[in-house]
Amino acid sequence: MAWNEPGGGNRDPWDSNQGGPGNQGGPPDLDEIVRKLQERVSGLFGSQGSSSSGGGGGPSAVDVSLKTIGVIIAGLFVVWLFTGIYIVAPAERGVVLRFGAYVKTTAPGPHWHIPWPIERVEIVNVDEISSFSHKAAMLTRDENIVDVELTVQSRIQDASNYLFQDQAPMKTLRDATETVVRKTIGGEKLDFILTEGRSAVAAMIQQGVQSLMDEYKTGLLVTSVNMQPAKPPEQVKDAFDDAIKAREDKERLENKAEAYSNEILPQARGEAARAIADAKAYRDRVIASAEGETSRFDAIRTQYEKAPEVTRERLYLETIESVLTGSNMVLIDVPQGNSLMYLPLDQIMRNQTARMPQPRTSMTNGNDANQYNAPSTTSQIRDVSRERSAR
Repeated sequence: MAWNEPGGGNRDPWDSNQGGPGNQGGPPDLDEIVRKLQERVSGLFGSQGSSSSGGGGGPSAVDVSLKTIGVIIAGLFVVWLFTGIYIVAPAERGVVLRFGAYVKTTAPGPHWHIPWPIERVEIVNVDEISSFSHKAAMLTRDENIVDVELTVQSRIQDASNYLFQDQAPMKTLRDATETVVRKTIGGEKLDFILTEGRSAVAAMIQQGVQSLMDEYKTGLLVTSVNMQPAKPPEQVKDAFDDAIKAREDKERLENKAEAYSNEILPQARGEAARAIADAKAYRDRVIASAEGETSRFDAIRTQYEKAPEVTRERLYLETIESVLTGSNMVLIDVPQGNSLMYLPLDQIMRNQTARMPQPRTSMTNGNDANQYNAPSTTSQIRDVSRERSAR
């Protein structure tokens, strides 16, 4: 029944001792309520104060509750400490943050940090290769337009700089690549970029981009820059193809001329050396011959001084012999002879050609035919000389 229903009397719903003697219809006892609250709070914190009458929760029950709470708290603390264990893989680095501020970078292996919310760890993969392509039309130093396409590969070098020094490292890398490419291509000529300068241009771009990455402290390392063959715009591609073909023909002809030069020059040098050697040999031979002639003349002069007549005779005979050796003339000295003489000139010529012994000469005088051996040229000359001297 409700407290304000008829027949219920003036019952106070806040009075816990209603119905008791002396308290029916009276106001609630506030002191009693405060005292009970104090006893309960003192019992919760282990106070040994007075307990409520007839209560079953004495000091022993309170101690058991405190021990249980302590064990639970200790277990939770141990579990909290274990949450600070982490392992860094070989390809990774651990960046430890304390209340959001950088503390240190840990190497691969097991580590421990103060658990959250005091410290936390950012794991960064430093061996992962990231790449992107860049393609644009550039203006060269000689005011020609060329289409350039390249691929840039990079990885994280410094994990702390990568996380905290730059807000968007990859965007910075793209912007730096575009800046360096325009500067490098704009400083070179078109012929150099299209031909042998491709690898050199790629190396210069890589060096320039890495310099900017170090200056901005992005923590990135540019591992390679692969540049595709540069191409002219499609509108002038045919003209550039003709120019490249002409350049290749020029290089081919230059290489051919150089090969011919390398072949002909050693040959000319060899011929010159051989001609010089022949000239020296001829000089030595002429000098030796002249010296021999001089020595022979000196010897003859000495003999001439000793016996002039004999020496003169011998020189005359040797001179006539040397003059008439190659002649087909035959001299016959027959004193007071008028007989007909037949000379077989054809046989004499054959004998001289074959260098055979002196030919046989046949003579006919009237009806008699006598054959005899023709004297040698030296003997004939000697006989003629003696007859001339006798006369």
